[in-house]
Amino acid sequence: MQILVTGGAGYIGSQTAKALARAGYQPVVVDNLRNGHRWAVRWGPWVEMDLADRDRLRAVFQKYRIGAVIHFAALIEAGESVREPARFFRNNVVNTVNLLDAMREAGVNRIVFSSTAAVYGNPRGTPMAESHPTEPVNPYGWSKLMVERLLECYGAAYGLEWTALRYFNASGADADGELGELHDPESHLIPRAIAAACGDLPALQVFGSDYATPDGTAVRDYIHVMDLAAAHVRALERLAQGQPAGAFNLGTGRGYSVREVITAVERAGKRKVPLQEAPRRAGDPPMLVADPGRAQSELGWSARHSSLDNIVETAWNWYTRHRAAAVLAPTPEPDNAAVTQPPL
Repeated sequence: MQILVTGGAGYIGSQTAKALARAGYQPVVVDNLRNGHRWAVRWGPWVEMDLADRDRLRAVFQKYRIGAVIHFAALIEAGESVREPARFFRNNVVNTVNLLDAMREAGVNRIVFSSTAAVYGNPRGTPMAESHPTEPVNPYGWSKLMVERLLECYGAAYGLEWTALRYFNASGADADGELGELHDPESHLIPRAIAAACGDLPALQVFGSDYATPDGTAVRDYIHVMDLAAAHVRALERLAQGQPAGAFNLGTGRGYSVREVITAVERAGKRKVPLQEAPRRAGDPPMLVADPGRAQSELGWSARHSSLDNIVETAWNWYTRHRAAAVLAPTPEPDNAAVTQPPL
């Protein structure tokens, strides 16, 4: 079966394309390369295009025998979404309507959607289950939640079969060394900590040391990108079995603090991470941890590669091989995409 993978040249999309190929599917990647990389497309055909181009989108469905879709293509920078919400809603929501309509015309009725824990907003408690209220705090989170609502409506009206996978903190790199995290710019904690240890940043900024957590720094649930990829394949197979639509958290149920991550980086690299204490960032909650119970029981999935040491070791190996290509943001945005709108 050919599976259309939108955004398949990106960090998680490319790893999922590899997992699909290993499971016996052929991924067909569409990506505009705004955030992806041509070298990351290795396991099937590739079309360079934007989902705003409805005619080319229809042509892809006409050319290939698409059996289902995995939809990653989206803008993801939460802080930028606050500054330019129109761009995010146009790209993430309107372009998804284009995709769903092209699927309808082609008779393709299964989709796995790359969603986010940002649909929950600030946590009312942890760990967070799928029943947690969905109250996004930025346009990025709202755009992802709006797509989930689109899927529900298309399911009710047109029989669309769908699954939404709500990631917590994607991290790590391919164990084979073929794929990894090269964002432009890079704002995530683990690659920035590695960059600081390698001397590519003068220091890693630690945003807040007075949270109500065991060591005072923020706690997050880190999930290895290979585990995320496996969940998408499993979700696809679950839909093929006629199981009902729904949303699933992808996390481990175990949180690690910023200081624990730093210690793991120092352990992997056998060198110190230079640090700079900084104030808390607006919108950063003390703790974000998933309750992955539903994914374990209904998807038959569990995080097999997501020990902190494995995440950091694979990320370290990838970064040190590709550090010349890394683009490091001077002021990183929150890993968890929980950025509040600025006061008027």
